[in-house]
Amino acid sequence: MAAYLIANITVNDPARFGQYREAVAPMIAAHGGRYVVRGGAIDIVEGEPGFDRLIILEFSDMATLRGFYDGAEYAPLLALRESCTASHVALVEGYAG
Repeated sequence: MAAYLIANITVNDPARFGQYREAVAPMIAAHGGRYVVRGGAIDIVEGEPGFDRLIILEFSDMATLRGFYDGAEYAPLLALRESCTASHVALVEGYAG
């Protein structure tokens, strides 16, 4: 079953975030992930906005997603992102109905 990384990111240092963004894309692809949403326009139709830069990544399953997110290869990039953003991130199993 597909699994998703859903992130709401507020960028505090655009230059450093640019470094992260360039380095992470090929790493995501190398782990079989793909962008579903990558910071596009958001049209809030109900409730409080609460979104800044929305990212949704899709992986084939939770084990593959965890392999990417918890992996030693991603750790330096995670530290870079954490140093230049305020982020809320969730790992979510897809629906197989």
